Amino acid sequence: MSISDNTRKSLERIGLTSYEIRTYSSLLKGGELTASDLSQKSGVPYSKIYEVLGSLEEKGWIGSDDSRPTKYFAKSPSTALEVTKQKAESDFKENETIVLRELVPLYEKSGVSERPDIWVLSGIMNIASKILEMVDSCRSEVLIALPKANEILVKQALPKLRQLHDKGVVITILMSDEMDKESLKALSRVSTVKVKKGLFGGGIISDKRYVVILLGPINESSEGEAVAIWADHAGLAVFAREYFEYLLKDAKSVS
Repeated sequence: MSISDNTRKSLERIGLTSYEIRTYSSLLKGGELTASDLSQKSGVPYSKIYEVLGSLEEKGWIGSDDSRPTKYFAKSPSTALEVTKQKAESDFKENETIVLRELVPLYEKSGVSERPDIWVLSGIMNIASKILEMVDSCRSEVLIALPKANEILVKQALPKLRQLHDKGVVITILMSDEMDKESLKALSRVSTVKVKKGLFGGGIISDKRYVVILLGPINESSEGEAVAIWADHAGLAVFAREYFEYLLKDAKSVS
């Protein structure tokens, strides 16, 4: 039974060559095989087979024993895919660091960054989706101000906040003093929580860059449609952050 075209294409997309796919497929069917046997069964030229086997072994798809001649065997697809995935993620992060280090300063000097993305969002689902996207990509700090939030909203947000907390992200939350004590206590386990009487307006600032400003009610029970502004604007983020810190000054801590 040969590998389907669909699976073959997927293997190519994750980095295996045609020869590597043929060799791995032959090992899945034939069990332990020598390089000579593999060359015959896979159709890979003998002059190329050792190079292919070395590459597959390095990528984590096959193993070999100490017999003479050496016999090769296929590792489980699950194990091989996990190794490939981890290596791809590691390589991506390394390349990301190199690219950002050189290109971000060039981008900022070009003046293009002065034309930011600004969107008006309407509807609870759209606003929630954008906020979750911000939270998922947050790396160092998130500031949250919520004038009104029900227990359900807090319970839904807690898992995401825990993930951020575990990643080492600094979380500060400013809430209305009308919030119930149990919710405040739960939030205080993963963040610095402060309460303020008569808190008006709300928003989120992520990594001193991304901002969501809430312009309407965020509870499903509230009248009127929820509206918010999302912006990728460093200047606006600085202004919003300064205002957030101003509000924090006379807010009460939750221990």
